[in-house]
Amino acid sequence: MKFSIERAALLDAVSQAQAVVERRNTIPILANVLMEADGEGVSFKATDLDIEVIDKTVAQVERPGGTTVSAVLFHEIVRKLPDGALVQIAEDQTQGRLEVTAGRSHFSLATLAKEDFPVMASSDYAANFSCDAKVLRRLFDKTRFAISTEETRYYLNGVYMHVAEGEDGRTLRAVATDGHRLARVDAVLPEGAEEMPGVIVPRKTVDQVRKLLSDDDAKIAVSVSETKIRFATPQITLTSKVIDGTFPDYARVIPTGNTRELKVDAKDFAKAVDRVATVSSERSRAVKLALDEDRLTLSVNAPDAGAANEELAVAYGDEKLEIGFNAKYLQEIAAQVDLEMATFLFNNAGDPTLMREGDDQSAIYVVMPMRV
Repeated sequence: MKFSIERAALLDAVSQAQAVVERRNTIPILANVLMEADGEGVSFKATDLDIEVIDKTVAQVERPGGTTVSAVLFHEIVRKLPDGALVQIAEDQTQGRLEVTAGRSHFSLATLAKEDFPVMASSDYAANFSCDAKVLRRLFDKTRFAISTEETRYYLNGVYMHVAEGEDGRTLRAVATDGHRLARVDAVLPEGAEEMPGVIVPRKTVDQVRKLLSDDDAKIAVSVSETKIRFATPQITLTSKVIDGTFPDYARVIPTGNTRELKVDAKDFAKAVDRVATVSSERSRAVKLALDEDRLTLSVNAPDAGAANEELAVAYGDEKLEIGFNAKYLQEIAAQVDLEMATFLFNNAGDPTLMREGDDQSAIYVVMPMRV
């Protein structure tokens, strides 16, 4: 194998691949990236046995072939090469080495045979559809903050993607919850997604897919089966196993009878929460919201540190209410609001609170209160 490639193109391809590699693993080949050169260019493949990513890029190929090399080491070398450098890569099969040359820099890296590189089993996909990058980005960005980190409840360690009945018919829905807060976001159901099985997309996969979605105009080909999900652009294909578990019936925790409505500027609210939470203890970070007519008072009382309060002018016309929340949860939910106003719907101090963006029903959030 021998080829030449621009440093920028090489860095993009290797960055995507090496991000999948686990830093600690007991199988040496899993620390490597598989590079294969043919007449059309070079592909870089990496896997942790749960996710597989393949990144194809254009290169001047002199001699086809393939080998594997340490993904992290190779990425670091490419990253440190000067901008605009032409990188020449050649495999020395007799020595079991990969020779990397750019200008006056030369590296000779240890390799492992490509035949030992694991291949993810193919899958028959029940649904294949195309989705705008910005639609997928919205689904994942607005839900991933609520993914649980508790390993014991592994079925909450991802985003539940499924077809659901929305306000205006069937929708593509993403849901995440950790038991304390919940995010539910709907998008127009793409053609071809009607038969899609509901799947739980793991957190790591969500983070990796997010890197494919920077171009708003890009179309992402999505394929879904009971056990796998695949996201593909012309250059990159990411295939992942889904979490083998049953996502809980989230609909029953979404309040439907909350009538006390608060409208507040989302950015002002998030900043005020952040300011008063400065004095709260790190363990609970509890913030009390006191609601009165067109006035919201946020307060924190931390005996070991001090106290803080701040008033905000809001739109609220119901009876007085005092309710407490984890400050971090409030900030994360307020950060999801793209519109100017956030709408909170309360029942009483012990019941879950609903939040949405203005009057938009396509994204709703639920947060559990706490005693203060």
